[in-house]
Formats: sequence, C-alpha cells, structure tokens
Amino acid sequence: MRTAYTWVRTALRGFWTTRRAALRTDSGMSTVEYALGTLTAAGLAAVFYKVVTGGSVSGALESLVTKALDAPF
Repeated sequence: MRTAYTWVRTALRGFWTTRRAALRTDSGMSTVEYALGTLTAAGLAAVFYKVVTGGSVSGALESLVTKALDAPF
C-alpha cells in the first residue's frame, strides 16, 4: 500500500512540475504583442488621418503654408 501511494505521489508531482513549467514559458506572447501593437498603430493612424483631413485642421495647415510662402526674405 505504501509503495502505491509513493508511486502516485511521485507521478502527480512530476505532472504538476511539467504543468507549472509549461505555464511559465512565454512562447507565442511576442506574436500577440506585435499583433496588438500593429492594430493600435493602425487605429491611431486612422484617427490622425481623420483629424488632419478635417476642415479646421486642413484650413489651419493651408494658412500656415501660405503665410510661410508669402514671407518676405
């Protein structure tokens, strides 16, 4: 009886040791991080595009360029 208990305990200890080791690995994490970073960058680029092509910002940029080109030297 004692040997069966010892065998089961050893087997379970080995099982949980490998499970914990598998949970500690970071395989695949960098792929998810790159995907989320790419999606975030694309979302920010879309927002900036909408802001810059909007009427007020476009008008302000146009007047700024016009003033810069009409400046006396």
